[in-house]
Amino acid sequence: MEERVAVVERMCASLEPRLEETLRLVTVEMGVPIRASRPLHQAMAIGSVRHACAAAREVVVEEHRTGAVDALVRLEPVGVVASIAPWNGPFLQALYKIVYPLLAGCPVVFKPAPETPLDAFGVAEAFVEAGLPEGMLSVLPGGPSVGEHLVAHPGVDAVFFTGSTGTGRKIGAVCGAAMRRMVLELGGKSAAIVLDDADLAVAVPGLAAGAFGNTGQNCAATSRVLVARSRYDEVVEALTAAAGRLVVGDPLDEATDLGPLVSRRQRDKVAEHVRAALADGAVATTSPGPLPDRGWFHRPTVLTGMANSSRIAQEEVFGPVVCVIPFDDEADAVAMADDSPYGLHGAVYTADPDRALAVARAVHTGTFSVNGFVLNAERPFGGVKASGVGRKYGVEGIREFMELKTVNLAAGGGTFSMR
Repeated sequence: MEERVAVVERMCASLEPRLEETLRLVTVEMGVPIRASRPLHQAMAIGSVRHACAAAREVVVEEHRTGAVDALVRLEPVGVVASIAPWNGPFLQALYKIVYPLLAGCPVVFKPAPETPLDAFGVAEAFVEAGLPEGMLSVLPGGPSVGEHLVAHPGVDAVFFTGSTGTGRKIGAVCGAAMRRMVLELGGKSAAIVLDDADLAVAVPGLAAGAFGNTGQNCAATSRVLVARSRYDEVVEALTAAAGRLVVGDPLDEATDLGPLVSRRQRDKVAEHVRAALADGAVATTSPGPLPDRGWFHRPTVLTGMANSSRIAQEEVFGPVVCVIPFDDEADAVAMADDSPYGLHGAVYTADPDRALAVARAVHTGTFSVNGFVLNAERPFGGVKASGVGRKYGVEGIREFMELKTVNLAAGGGTFSMR
């Protein structure tokens, strides 16, 4: 384990001098504003690698357990891992999708998204410079057919995938038939709950970050905001004002808050979701829709007047669109948050720590934040329901790619113990 950690740490040191170049590459690849790319891809991405190395040192690879029969309980690498990344956070995705299986001792075949393949080659070069043994990492660019072939290949022992729930179900079927390990981080329609005692000076920046960060192209986005009815108008007004202050424009401009969506297809998909919601009776408190003369941009959009059961409040939009819906009491808020096929993330805003933890414990989701929009690369992250299986980050993220083996240490002869 220490040898693997040393290689990863050398890789990280090799990457750091070229970080600014990498950030600009990611901005050109997918349109994330350079100002937003720094905390996401500089702090969080490099930070996730350092946290992974710290977690690796906590993994107990072999433990001697005493009993009627003494035994060694070991963790061994699961084998070759096919890591398949989406386009919405390419550098970060490349790092953790390669680093965690490698720290577990597994060779990795990494397939970047076809929209954002270039930064992965820089990561691979840094691993070569760090002395990673030959054959431990391959980068395989390509589209869906390449991914399908990789997932079904008999030489693959585990699949590590981030992407849509639809694709995740197909991967799950293939892996299930082959009895193959899988870690799937899939879609989300997460809810941020604003209780009646929330401090809006704290809540509104968190709500805006959760809805509009990365131009809304975030599986963990809190794209539903559930608000205590007594504070509803106040929150709608404040969130609308916050959306209006966001600068949409050139992602290489340091003043830009929201860049373009990753593709024309994605922009058109987001615009169609908004048009359908307005046709169904939703009300936009901001100017909705794309910027028709400026490429693949879409305005930050706040929608009100819809039910929690409406299509716009149930389906993942993956763009800068947020639904604001009132609730009557905390039980109602929890029920509405859980009334979703997804369960990836969520948040609660309140001045009362006890109320915060009560809500956090009640909502059925894999990850939850209190008084903020927090993505923590130091602790396990993942979803329940249609948001996936397994976890990334932390000790748990390494153990996903290790198998348990029990070695029974009989003194001699045969022993059958049920104690």
